[in-house]
Order: sequence, then C-alpha cells, then structure tokens
Amino acid sequence: MAYDEVFVNRIREELGNEIAVEEKKMFQGVCFMVNDKMCVCVRDDDMLCRIGAEQAAIELEKDQCRQMVSQGWVMKNFVFVPNENVRTTQALKYWIDLALRFNVEAKASGRRQKKQE
Repeated sequence: MAYDEVFVNRIREELGNEIAVEEKKMFQGVCFMVNDKMCVCVRDDDMLCRIGAEQAAIELEKDQCRQMVSQGWVMKNFVFVPNENVRTTQALKYWIDLALRFNVEAKASGRRQKKQE
C-alpha cells in the first residue's frame, strides 16, 4: 500500500474532534470512517472524498479534483483531490468539511448494514 503518511497525519489531526472515527486500510490506502461510513481516504498522493453527487459536480467545475472511476463506473459521490491542492490547512479543512457534511446523509455500505442487522 502506497500512501503519504504525512498526509494521513494531517487528516488525522483535522478529524481529531470527531467522536466516531475509525481508520481502516482499504482502497490501497488509509480510509477514515465516520459514523461507520467512509468519509475520506488517502491513496498515493490523493485524498478521496465522499462529498455527494451534487457537491462533486460543483467541485469538478472548479478543476481542483477529479471524479472517481472504478472499473469503468463513475462513482458520483466521490472525488480525488491531489495532495498539491490541499497543502494549506484551510484547503484541507475545506475538503474534510464537505465530506463530513455529506457523511450525515450518506448511507453505510451494504456490507456494514447487513453486519449490524
């Protein structure tokens, strides 16, 4: 698994005040689960943010991120943000805040839901 540990630590610090945060190794990196739902991940030099389809469309227009595509499928709720676009604490906080806002309405994965039933 290749990921930037400094980047991971920066996200860890930003999420420090969140109560229900769990780290998991997945998507070839480190993911931060909030309330049992994927919120942000670090993979290589990118941060994967789950911000919802509407917000993703807005952010893609700004040309600061790119859409997640997995096995040919566009993942409309997810965008990749290059490390170079979150060098400042303010920029990092912006993306994490978007992901945390969407996390409230996001659904947990089917696997997680079945496990809890």
